This record gives sequence, C-alpha cells and structure tokens, in this order.
Amino acid sequence: MTGAGGFIGGHLAVALSEAGASVRGLCRYNSRGDRGTLDWYPGPETAGIEVQFGDLRDPESIQRAMNGIEVAFHLAAQIAIPYSYLNPRDFFETNVGGTFNAAQAALAADVGRVVHLSTSEIYGAAPAFPITEEAVTAPRSPYAASKVGADAVMAGWHASFGLPVVTARPFNTYGPRQSARAVVPTIITQALSGAAVRLGSLHPRRDLTFVSDTVSGLIAIAAAGDDVLGRTLQLGSAKDVSIGELVALVGELIGHQLEVVLDPERVRPITSEVPRLVCDHSLTTELTGWTPAIDLRTGVLRTLEWISVNAHRYRPSEYAR
Repeated sequence: MTGAGGFIGGHLAVALSEAGASVRGLCRYNSRGDRGTLDWYPGPETAGIEVQFGDLRDPESIQRAMNGIEVAFHLAAQIAIPYSYLNPRDFFETNVGGTFNAAQAALAADVGRVVHLSTSEIYGAAPAFPITEEAVTAPRSPYAASKVGADAVMAGWHASFGLPVVTARPFNTYGPRQSARAVVPTIITQALSGAAVRLGSLHPRRDLTFVSDTVSGLIAIAAAGDDVLGRTLQLGSAKDVSIGELVALVGELIGHQLEVVLDPERVRPITSEVPRLVCDHSLTTELTGWTPAIDLRTGVLRTLEWISVNAHRYRPSEYAR
C-alpha cells in the first residue's frame, strides 16, 4: 500500500491488519521515522503492519514495496488543493510521475490487483447531479488536473499492458485522524478553541463520506470479481451538504451557535471553485454490494469526539493549506 501514513491510508492499513491480512505500507521517508497517522494509534493496532520508507517519485522505493504483494492499494498523493496553487510542479511530479512509477512497479511485480485512488475533484462544475462515473472530467485546480493525469496513467496501463487495475473515486472523506487542511476538522478545531470559525465560501456543497465507509468500499472493490477491472467505481454517501450547513451542525453538536468570519485567504479563485459534488454510487453497489453505513450526524459526532481528545495535534489559529 502506498500512502499508508495518510488519513485514509492509515485507516485502511489498520482495518486490513485487524481483518487478518499481511499489510506492507509505504510511508514517505523522513529523518524522524515519522509514520504519519499510523503513529496516532495509541494501542497495538499497527503492530502487525510492515512499514517501509521511501518516496513515490523514486522507482526503487515503489518496487521494493510492490514485490510479493497480492493486492496493491495506491493511495499516496499530494492532496491539498490550496497548496497546489502555490507549488503545482510538486503535484504533477508526485501524482502523475509517482503513479507512473506505481503502475510500472505493479507490472514488474505481477501484482494480482491494483486499487488506485482517484478523487471527485476531477469533475469540477458538473452539469448534472448526482454525478456518475460517465461524467466528463473538468479539473478546476492544479491538484485535480494532476489526478486526471494519474487516472489516465492507470487506464492507459490497463489498456496497453493488461495492468489489473480498478480506480476507486471517493467523494469527500472525513473522520478521525484527518489533518486540518480538510473542512470538517478545520471547523471542529476552531469551534473547540472558542474562537470564531474562519472559513472561505459557505455555499459550496459536498458529499461527505465517513472514513470507515470509504475504507469498506476500497476493501469491497479489492475483493470484487474481475468484471471491475479497468473500471472506475465511486464511493460516496449520495447526499450533499453546504459548508454553511456543516458549520450549523457542528455548532449544534457542541451546544452553541458558531460565529463565522470570512477569510479571503481561504476563498478559492472564482473560476476554480467547485460549487457542488454529490455521488451516484449505484454502479459500485451493483458490482461489489457496497453501500455507505454512517450518516453525516453520526460521522461528524465521532470526528468531534476524537478531535476533542486529540486537540493537541492541531493548531486552530493557523491556516493549514
């Protein structure tokens, strides 16, 4: 698994390990031996996970991680949309070039199946809702453009070389252990600090999917029949909520109305904003039997409870790009 130290990757690695799978996770090398969110688990949950360090842009790192693997989950990516405006080259080198390395390594290692993680951001301002896998991609940020490229690499390697890949396209995943660059922990951490909640636009609507549902979807895709190979399958709740409505929900769960302050630094360029994303997961359900299980209120409450205990991991006064 690439991206094992990330938000979704950490949850997936632990879920697979607890289910009895032998898990090897690639984490980005750093001199501190920091394993990302895998280090945020307090108990023995990660003891059975083999962690290797490397870099997605380094072919040798990816090859070592892929050798001997039956199913490869390719989750590693540069993901922060605001940062992609500042350093787009990093996103293309990591997301497109790194995915090329992953595809080549999986072929060389004769991996039985690759589950490649995409993103709903590639749809941009979709013309119709809910969004199906057949919708035209129209990326509105350097991040989204790089993920279109990554998806194309995997599709091209399936068509050209028979790479047994399935592209999983989650909508906005949230939950415990997510960084404050995402909207749900951004709202919760500021709300818990007692300060006004500084945000960008409140009107965009997102399909928020709890992380355990995204993880169960990825596992279902990995276990599905060969008729999913070469296809894209979406993971989402099929419901959307505005950022303003999300603020109101967090305030209700905390027990007081939240004051919101518009922070111009957090507003996406007008031609880059994605006004609405909502998923049609019917194809995924048809081919894998997966359906989401956690409603928004329950998921936000679970996230709020975890952040309340782990508030020391966040800096709510700073803007996390």
